[in-house]
Amino acid sequence: LPFFVSSLYFRGSHCVFSTAAQQRSTGDECGPEDPRDEPKHPLSDCALEHKAIKLEEQVRDLTERYRKALADSENVRRRTQKFVEDAKLFGIQSFCRDLVEVADILEKTAESAAEEAEPSNPNPTLKKIYEGLSLIEAKLQSVFAKHGLQKMNPVGGKYDPYDHEIVCHVPAEGMQPGTIALVTQDGYKLHGRTIRHALVGVAVESQE
Repeated sequence: LPFFVSSLYFRGSHCVFSTAAQQRSTGDECGPEDPRDEPKHPLSDCALEHKAIKLEEQVRDLTERYRKALADSENVRRRTQKFVEDAKLFGIQSFCRDLVEVADILEKTAESAAEEAEPSNPNPTLKKIYEGLSLIEAKLQSVFAKHGLQKMNPVGGKYDPYDHEIVCHVPAEGMQPGTIALVTQDGYKLHGRTIRHALVGVAVESQE
């Protein structure tokens, strides 16, 4: 009988141990899962809409910056092109200022020769000199016009401070006051830009 009780006790203990081990094994299998294995929730609709709005704002900002950069680049290109064109057109401006003084001397010399070569003076040499000077003067003005240099003809026109310089006033005899009555020195323009002002006399009402 004692042997039977001992055997039964041993078997019972083994059963208890087996049941406890089984419970531990089952408990391990049924325990909480690793949080890293839990599925991540996708972004909500509100968050996606907010993100889309931000992206649209960035696109608009970048587009505006791109347009401004293009406009600035175009302005720089135009200014550079205008600078180059002006340099080509007005690079001879100083030379032209000196050259018109030569034209002044030639014109005065031709006028003096014309006075000496009047019909009353039979000297053929003076006549030939006058004719030669007239041809040179005409050719010089033709070369001036070819390069955009033109003499002003302000007599009878309105006074313009950008083109004319008043050196005297004359009575307005048959002319409207404020108009140019005479020119003491010719003015010149290079491609429409005044490089030398004309020295003029302006008509004024006579004081009685």
